[in-house]
Amino acid sequence: MLHFLSSQSPQSLWVIFLTENFAVTAIALFAGWATLRLLKKPVKPPSGKEWRICLITNLINTAITFAGFWLWKHNYITFSFDANWRIAADFVVVFILMDLAMYIFHYAIHHSVVYKIIHRFHHQYQHPIPIDLFVLHPLETVSFGALWLAVISLNSFNFYAIAIYLAANVIFGIIGHLGIEPLSANTRNKPVFRYLGTSTFHHTHHLDVNYNFGFYTNLWDKLFRTYKD
Repeated sequence: MLHFLSSQSPQSLWVIFLTENFAVTAIALFAGWATLRLLKKPVKPPSGKEWRICLITNLINTAITFAGFWLWKHNYITFSFDANWRIAADFVVVFILMDLAMYIFHYAIHHSVVYKIIHRFHHQYQHPIPIDLFVLHPLETVSFGALWLAVISLNSFNFYAIAIYLAANVIFGIIGHLGIEPLSANTRNKPVFRYLGTSTFHHTHHLDVNYNFGFYTNLWDKLFRTYKD
């Protein structure tokens, strides 16, 4: 696939990457709203403003995808393609690294003037709906994208592990912005889920901006005492 993309013109790459980002967004939104329908929860329709910001986020994410491809093509980012144990190992490493990096970044935003300028834009949605995963200030979208590219440039990670991580990132994002909790309290207390960032975990952050800065896990919040049930 990467060799095919290498043979395309910059214009074709923009079209391909834009289509990819729109497809991911469409699948994520469908999954989120289908989950709410399945749970028989009311689904608030997105506002025109949310749709416009979602479009801008997709355009920025397309630029970030293009930048990542350029960095790979010029060997600033490298991948391995072996189908072996490294898929699982690299996924865990990237998952934990990104969770820690985004916790630090998220915490720093909330404790600086940047919150009022940028991040408060996202927090106007105390009771989020799926589309709000993509409703971010443009500068914040750029910052998260730059953080992602910086992390994957640290090592030659397995390409398939990166693909799995990207899918997991969207899944966690949609779960965090359902606005309701699809898992029972008993399920959330099981070992598999106890340390993951559930919908309740992130919804609590939208309701109280002083807690729950993690994305995929609550490990860093518990470690640094910013966790709230």
